[in-house]
Amino acid sequence: MENTILPLTAIHSGSLVTLVSIGGGRGVRLKLVGMGLGVGMRIKVLSSSGSGPCVILVGNRRLALGRGMTKKILVREETGS
Repeated sequence: MENTILPLTAIHSGSLVTLVSIGGGRGVRLKLVGMGLGVGMRIKVLSSSGSGPCVILVGNRRLALGRGMTKKILVREETGS
């Protein structure tokens, strides 16, 4: 899975990823940027079940994102950190 870009919904709990891009409309992008997410940031996925929100760690902040938003966040999984 080297250099594969995936939506955040496809990433398992415990994984470390790098944010590659934020899709969706202007409103979604502005909301995510306002929450502190940006291209190049490292994100740790704390919880990613198929039914509930995706909980991520960005720096020292925990964020809970709905499934619709996480589909629009494209990331690259880090290999060995």
